[in-house]
Amino acid sequence: EVQVVESGGGFVHTGGSLRLSCTLSGFTGDSWGVGWFRQAPGKEREGISCLSSPDGTTTYTDTVKGRFTLSSDHAKKTVYLQMDNLKPEDTAVYYCAARPFYLCSAYGVFADAMHYWGQGTQVTVSS
Repeated sequence: EVQVVESGGGFVHTGGSLRLSCTLSGFTGDSWGVGWFRQAPGKEREGISCLSSPDGTTTYTDTVKGRFTLSSDHAKKTVYLQMDNLKPEDTAVYYCAARPFYLCSAYGVFADAMHYWGQGTQVTVSS
């Protein structure tokens, strides 16, 4: 059974940092792409970043570029989203999603391209 498990959300003040983790289990292939999405109350789900492995391609939306950083441990099938200089507008439920053999595109990451989703983790940034 394929599972996508996120962890690492929480509460921070403006300017603080959090690191989210996304672990893929049950993936049998050696190539996959992981997208991070977020949904704030009353807003649509937004794709914010993408990492494909093992090639290491990463993409970021302009709203998080320069503040958020992706990394991965390919052997552990885990992707990390380091979030620095957090702002109140970053408050949302963050979702990790994955798809085997997916290559991230400079045009962005789209929810309907993903096959497997995590349960979401809350990130709250207080001013």
